[in-house]
Amino acid sequence: MREFLQRTALWLVTITVISCGFWVSSSADAAMLALAICLGAWLAFNLYHIALLMRWLRHPVPERVPDGFGVWHTVFMTLYRTMRTQSQSKKKLTHVLERFINAGEAMPDGVVVLDELDRIEWINPMAVEHLGLDRKRDVGNQILNLIRQPAFHAYMKNASFSQPLMLTFSQPRELVISLQLVPFDSTRKLLLTRDITQLERVQTVHRDFVANVSHELRTPLTVVGGFLETLSDMPEVNDQMFRQFLPMMMEQSRRMQSLVEDLLTLSKLENSPKAVNSERVDMRDMLDTLMVEAEGLSQGRHQVKLLRNCDCGLWGSSQELHSAFGNLVSNAVRYTPEGGSITLAWQDEGDQLRFSVSDTGIGIPREHIPRLTERFYRVDRGRSRGSGGTGLGLAIVKHVLARHHARLEIKSEPDKGSTFSVVFPRERRNDSQAA
Repeated sequence: MREFLQRTALWLVTITVISCGFWVSSSADAAMLALAICLGAWLAFNLYHIALLMRWLRHPVPERVPDGFGVWHTVFMTLYRTMRTQSQSKKKLTHVLERFINAGEAMPDGVVVLDELDRIEWINPMAVEHLGLDRKRDVGNQILNLIRQPAFHAYMKNASFSQPLMLTFSQPRELVISLQLVPFDSTRKLLLTRDITQLERVQTVHRDFVANVSHELRTPLTVVGGFLETLSDMPEVNDQMFRQFLPMMMEQSRRMQSLVEDLLTLSKLENSPKAVNSERVDMRDMLDTLMVEAEGLSQGRHQVKLLRNCDCGLWGSSQELHSAFGNLVSNAVRYTPEGGSITLAWQDEGDQLRFSVSDTGIGIPREHIPRLTERFYRVDRGRSRGSGGTGLGLAIVKHVLARHHARLEIKSEPDKGSTFSVVFPRERRNDSQAA
């Protein structure tokens, strides 16, 4: 601008000097004519460039800035550089905005941008999933009209956003959402959402687990403590009383020991690496051992049979598999009435291998089958405790099978019996022991 003014002043001085020269050398009329001609030329020159400028302003593109003459060349070049700088800044800002939007789109948490009236300005896909919103229809609407839970309305009204709010949605599926509002300038706010459904389930399982362990340990401890208190209060303890109390105390002690051992086994499985150390598992020896254990638990009260149509072994952990199979066998013995039969089977089914334990016991109602592998889940609590179970056996089985890429199949009918089958994939087969 300064250069433009300087050059304009120079032109005016030049025209004045020329006019004065004509005034001195000629007449006043000649001087006025010369002045008029110079001013007209100067005006036409500027009007021409102003016309170029106005035409360019209709479509202001940096690449189409006019190429003027003289002082206008400087003006147009300055305008061109300014436009290029603005264009580059605009591209940079557009790129930053695109990156911000892409980052928001990819975030695992939900993000909703609200204006000063709590109307939605922008929403990412995860927030759509969490809050059941529509990205096209709901933009511009107030968030309070879309989320109608009273707790959320109270949260927005109180304007105390230091702590998150927990909301539970039941449709289209059960979700527990942690929601927090974060003001980020004088008028706008971010509504952040996070799906904590799985975390809430884990915490619920943890609370139930602690409660169940406490309950399971409290009962035998109460019994043993009661007997000890009774014995300590008696002035004299005769042999008959001692013989009466001692077996019951030992039974409760064994029950606590079994529970602690199962808890340790379960903890070890959960904290072990997912990949099991594979070794050759001799299924002939395993089946013979399981038969001896089943007959020992049965004490002649059941008919125990073994069926096998192959001598192949497995790749896996012998100790873990023995623990899983042993739990299935002991369950069959415990829940089969006297006179019933228990059958252990090892079968090659072509594309898979199957170990199964079948019994003619009390059976399990169908609605209970999906939950049998949960910790401490019992179909009949009274009968389970009476049989000596800890409620952790099938949970241990589930973890062992997961580490061996196997699955558990359960078929059962009340009062007819049950069949628990462990199905191994073909790659677990080991034929070396058959040689």
